[in-house]
Amino acid sequence: MLGKTRQQSSVNIDKRFDIDERFDERVGPPRGVLHRPAPAGRFSHSRISPPPDLALWVAHCWMVSWELEGPQPHVQETLPHPNFHLVFENGAATVSGVHTGRYTRTLEGRSFAFGVKFTPGGFRPFLNRAASTLANKTVPASQIFGTEINGIQCTASTEDERTQAACAFLLARKPEPDPAVAHINQIVESILRTPDLKTVDDLCAHTKIGKRTLQRLFNEYVGATPKWVIRRYRLHELVERCHSGEKLDYAQLALDLGYFDQAHLINDFRSIVGFSPTRYQQLARAAKPAAKRRP
Repeated sequence: MLGKTRQQSSVNIDKRFDIDERFDERVGPPRGVLHRPAPAGRFSHSRISPPPDLALWVAHCWMVSWELEGPQPHVQETLPHPNFHLVFENGAATVSGVHTGRYTRTLEGRSFAFGVKFTPGGFRPFLNRAASTLANKTVPASQIFGTEINGIQCTASTEDERTQAACAFLLARKPEPDPAVAHINQIVESILRTPDLKTVDDLCAHTKIGKRTLQRLFNEYVGATPKWVIRRYRLHELVERCHSGEKLDYAQLALDLGYFDQAHLINDFRSIVGFSPTRYQQLARAAKPAAKRRP
């Protein structure tokens, strides 16, 4: 049964742009979203837990919708997580592997997208080949699931109906349990939750797994290297620090996040985000809405 306990928040930027976020407590709010000032209009984002029988493979279902006023589009950017996504939008169903760079999407007019985010190792049993073969790629979902996948959009019209239809489709094709999926999910979760894991050597010591074995596991099940996953989650942490509005000590942050020095941290952030941390923090501050929660 789908989780139904959600937290809701509604915020307003200069009384022009409304954001509605809803998410199950088990899923929590998103990380890695890059804040930019938005045009007038409305935007909503929800995240729903999967049924327990799918929890090994599916992290959550999500839906975003937008209604922008005027001709000005909105550029939405994220630093993607080490996860595959099954996405339904504009009558098409696609599967995207791990995207190692910054993901940029231009939103215009009025529309929506519904998706399924898989656990870090959860899509490999559906794909039946190394996850790395879809790194930085998006393919028609029918290549993996057959044309039946397109029927989900024809039979569902609401968010709950889409969630139920997508989960029922995946449950009917549920793979046999693979111990490696649970193992890699736990390893990636430990990277997220353990800030002291700053290097692949740290991860090897933590998991008691050799470096080459870890690299093979990540190539086969995640689609990105252990080094990339560690670095991506540490950059997520820096983005969250920038969003907090606090004054940042970049020399100390470089040490905390596993960088050789402040210059390496700033250069890495700029190469991926497009701005230095200082400039990005200024942009995030300008885009940050005055929080206004509602029951």
